[in-house]
Amino acid sequence: MLFWILVAILTAATAAVLVLPLIRAAAPLSSPHSHDIEVYRDQLEEVTRDQKSGLISGEDAELARAEIARRLLAASAADAPIKESGPKSLRSNRVAQLFVLVCLPAVGLCLYLLTGSPGVPAQPLAARLANPGDDINILIARAENHLAANPGDGQGWDLLAPIYMRSGRVEDAVAAYDQAIRLLGPTPARLGGYAEALIVQSGGLVTADAQEALKKSLALDPNDPRSEFYLALGLKQEGRQQDALAAFRKLAGNSPVDAPWLPLVNQHIAELSAGQAPAGNTMPANPTSEDMAAAAQMDTGDRQAMIRGMVDSLSSKLKENPANFEGWMRLIRSYVVLDQRDKARDALQQGLKAFPATGEQGKQLLALGRELGIDADGEEE
Repeated sequence: MLFWILVAILTAATAAVLVLPLIRAAAPLSSPHSHDIEVYRDQLEEVTRDQKSGLISGEDAELARAEIARRLLAASAADAPIKESGPKSLRSNRVAQLFVLVCLPAVGLCLYLLTGSPGVPAQPLAARLANPGDDINILIARAENHLAANPGDGQGWDLLAPIYMRSGRVEDAVAAYDQAIRLLGPTPARLGGYAEALIVQSGGLVTADAQEALKKSLALDPNDPRSEFYLALGLKQEGRQQDALAAFRKLAGNSPVDAPWLPLVNQHIAELSAGQAPAGNTMPANPTSEDMAAAAQMDTGDRQAMIRGMVDSLSSKLKENPANFEGWMRLIRSYVVLDQRDKARDALQQGLKAFPATGEQGKQLLALGRELGIDADGEEE
């Protein structure tokens, strides 16, 4: 009942705001001839005064009156249609008032009854936080409220960090992983997640900080495939082709035959073994170690501008040569880093055209989309 009372009050207030200007009778607008009419009437009176004072003769006075009267009649005839439009404007005003008072509330009520949920009980924020259900945003808000009151809860940061990554909040994921490592200590999972968040944040570059975290992870678990993969990718980006090839081959040899990362590892091995990307699969040039060092010295704005330039270059190359699986993976992640999720969705759809969802690489693209919270819009089969 309280809801409907509030709706009625708000509707009445809105209608009043709209109707008040219509109720107030607007002063009739002066026509362009009204001033001339007043002037001609003053001239007639002036001619009469001059005749009485003897300044002009009676004959001249009659001639002057005739000319002024002719002009007065012409101005009055031109002014008549404007005066007649007054009642029509008033009728239009009444119709507008009726529309605001009757039609607008009726249309609004019908729309709400058709598309709204008047029977759903109110759900204050506190109640939604207590019972979040499957709403990921409420779950995140609940965790953030808890950590704001308990910043030393390492388990909370450890739980929230991967959720941030899946939601595309990469900078928050980096901070959450950093807090979890500081409070709970390093583990391969935390260090690997932290490094991956740094790589995504940099637009796919395996930065020095990411390499340091990956090396620490490998020191704790020498067989961690995620750390091995990204370190090998970092070697490739630095132009150390032989070292990268050896690292990828080692990872492939230690991986199960059904490992989901194995197709991508084998693709890197094929490219490095050939000394260049396969025909029709041209990759954009990887940044050199000097480029990465320069990027590390940039401020946030310059680094973002550099990343956007790299992403635009990669997007252009993929339009020319779409048969580039790794390129689509990088492009989708990069758009998420730049918070351009619509472009990430478009890139996922274009990638699935080149690598259908029924194939192994298409399945990996769909898995990446699910990880980043991007809907393929029905492309999955």
